[in-house]
Amino acid sequence: MEIINGPKRDLPNATLVLILGVLSLIFCWVFGFLGLILGIVTLVLASEQRRLYQQAPGEYTEYSLKNVNMGRVFAIISICIAAAVVLFVLLVICGLFAGLAGLITLGL
Repeated sequence: MEIINGPKRDLPNATLVLILGVLSLIFCWVFGFLGLILGIVTLVLASEQRRLYQQAPGEYTEYSLKNVNMGRVFAIISICIAAAVVLFVLLVICGLFAGLAGLITLGL
């Protein structure tokens, strides 16, 4: 086990994970696909940062780990919401096409 005698530093992408998590939560309501993509990217980055912290916990600050965890939570929530929004939009589009197909077959 290695002892580090210097000041602890932040995880390299902790702030980025938090910002992407917040953005994915914002965009999941308006642009479902964009929120879904940002959420997945955030989860991937957060898992890399958490693995990095677990390899050397004495080297990084707890604050940066909390930022990573909060961004991860935001990403999970936004993925769930964005998946529901995308599914709803797809169902509405399928319903519109089914309605149009019904009108066409009736000759209207």
